[in-house]
Amino acid sequence: MTLALTLPRARTLSPVLPVVAVVALLGLPLGPGGEGGAGPADALSALVVLFCAVRLLRQRQRPLSRTAALVLGLPVVGLALAAMGASSPGAGLSGLGRYLQIFVLVPAAVVLLVRDRSDFRVLAWSFVGLAGWQGAVGVHQFVTGSGASYQGENIRAVGTFGPQDVMGMATVVAFGLICAVGLALGRTPVRQRAIAACSALALLVPLALSFSRGAWIATALTCAVQLALAGPRRALKVGAVAAAAGVILVGGFGVGSAMLQERVNSITQVRDAPDQSVTDRYTMWAAAVGMWRDQPLTGVGLKGFPEHRDGHASLALSSGSDTDGAGGGFVKQPLLSPHNMYLLILSEQGLIGLLALAGGWLAMLACGLRGWFRIRRSGPGLDCALVACGLLVWQLVDFTYADIGGPSTVLTAVVFGAVAWWALVGGGAREEALAR
Repeated sequence: MTLALTLPRARTLSPVLPVVAVVALLGLPLGPGGEGGAGPADALSALVVLFCAVRLLRQRQRPLSRTAALVLGLPVVGLALAAMGASSPGAGLSGLGRYLQIFVLVPAAVVLLVRDRSDFRVLAWSFVGLAGWQGAVGVHQFVTGSGASYQGENIRAVGTFGPQDVMGMATVVAFGLICAVGLALGRTPVRQRAIAACSALALLVPLALSFSRGAWIATALTCAVQLALAGPRRALKVGAVAAAAGVILVGGFGVGSAMLQERVNSITQVRDAPDQSVTDRYTMWAAAVGMWRDQPLTGVGLKGFPEHRDGHASLALSSGSDTDGAGGGFVKQPLLSPHNMYLLILSEQGLIGLLALAGGWLAMLACGLRGWFRIRRSGPGLDCALVACGLLVWQLVDFTYADIGGPSTVLTAVVFGAVAWWALVGGGAREEALAR
């Protein structure tokens, strides 16, 4: 009798919960001195893909639409060519598997497991929850001096990701902030919007303490886009509140004001007086362009950038970046990527790979904006449109300063899945028709 009563309840559980579990696992602390490779969340993401496949076979559900299959499957062509051009079969297969995980398989699974806009909101709130946890750890690190090393002090907020993935917490917090802003600007109940607005304001603190210039720029631009899509009135109100919060946090309480001001000023000095990190980045960008010129169509092969870097980089490139603090010892990290996703793809996969991947992203952006256009005035789902479009805009902007790598990368796969769901499913139908 007990089993008979529990089975119907189990069937009512949302299939998006395994995806939420992937997000939750990113809150676990990493081992000291970890190299930032695949972690528990990556392993669970593979199980989620398997769960999705079994679920489709058992329930005989209709798979992805032709448009969704084309957009999500487009990168496979460039990836297959680049894998065949890799320096070794092992490098080609490992690189192919990683790219398929992040840009094809996990996003497709998310699209199939999100049933409706309610499921999408659950996923968005899980981003906010993870950002809140990682942000709280990051603020504690700044206050207690137990963070990653920054200008000789262990104050950089990195959350549980450690000094080897200093961008991990910034990425997670930025995703949560973008989701919170989208939920706050939607047409959900007032209480939910108020909680989302307070969450967004609170997440500004750990984002600032991450000292990540790329995350700051991407978040500022994305929030501006979200406010513009939400309407001029809301844009003025929220902009005034955000400006006041910034003045109070930085000016009133002095939350790292001197170092933050110096970091902000360094954004405008990337050409006149760049620091070594900026010089390294420009040098690696030039090296990536040089690789592309040698192999313009197919690139040098997956995972080929480190092998070809020294043959194209100038003497201005340093031996690596120094990491320390946050529970780890001093480590000289080698510079194995150009820290620009577009140039990484261009150098390793050539024009074919870049057009396939970036073409799919632009298609999702166009479809996502079309969905926003349909519901912008009175239709349901404005918050979903703002979250999805915001996440994609943030990722596309951030890719000019960063690329994939580290434990937080699996979250990028979930982001692309959430964006693809809105762009290819949720933005083109009424919510009542979305439940399967």
